[in-house]
Amino acid sequence: MNDAKDRVPHAYGESHYLTAPDGRKLHYMTNGAGRPTVVFESGMGFSRSTWGLVQPAVAKHTRAVVYDRAGTGRSGEAPGPRTLRRIVDDLLLLLDELGPGPFVLVGHSWGGPIVRAAAAAVPERIRGIVLVDPSDENADLYFKPGTARWFAFSRILYPVLARLGLYRLLGSKYGSVQPPDIARDHREEDFTPRAARTAGAELKTFLPELAALRERPPALGSLEVSVISGTQVNRQERKIRPALVEAHQKTAASLERARWVEAANSAHLVPFTEPELIVAEIMRLLDQASS
Repeated sequence: MNDAKDRVPHAYGESHYLTAPDGRKLHYMTNGAGRPTVVFESGMGFSRSTWGLVQPAVAKHTRAVVYDRAGTGRSGEAPGPRTLRRIVDDLLLLLDELGPGPFVLVGHSWGGPIVRAAAAAVPERIRGIVLVDPSDENADLYFKPGTARWFAFSRILYPVLARLGLYRLLGSKYGSVQPPDIARDHREEDFTPRAARTAGAELKTFLPELAALRERPPALGSLEVSVISGTQVNRQERKIRPALVEAHQKTAASLERARWVEAANSAHLVPFTEPELIVAEIMRLLDQASS
């Protein structure tokens, strides 16, 4: 049996690696063909394997790329603090690897500030941005003393839960709605002790980075931006969700060419609960690019 010939294609397409200047390997997967290229950025501590209901659908129309940030999935770990600047530098390396563009950048949760900062660094190469229930510096709740204490506790808690197997048990069920191979990768790669350490490293810099964004938000100029908010309030998010939605609306209103989009049947995990809404916003940007 010829393994290469008989191997079932992955739902995300083909795997590739690029080498960073310090020798680290960054893993990414490409699917589809065409322009603009759509690049997806996952939430805090997560690999490429949260876009399984979105990237394959977009790849039917253009090239769509998912990747693993340093320390997640199949990418090597990066030494030093996980500052926004260092994370963005890796994303810009990926864009260089993929060509001149143009690009549509899509970011969920902490991926939202990442793609905003990347777009501000190379606006001439960006067609538009889709922010999916993003972390948002306009939400005052992030800057309350209790939030910092909770994040500090979480950095200790996550590795413990991972060693006990509870991190996977509690977190992986939401991603089980994805194609089987992506769901398997998500379950096997995103809830390990290594993944928990990466989440903790990103949590450590999260609040200072949001404070810096509050002082100096990325300049997006005339770039087109969609801000998608999950507006469904569950018991765990009864205080957080309304504050985040208000922050998202404030962010959209502050930008030159932005629109706010409601995901009425979702809380935070819009890529799992209303992926069609994300696809529709991406397609809107692609259609405008073609016209």
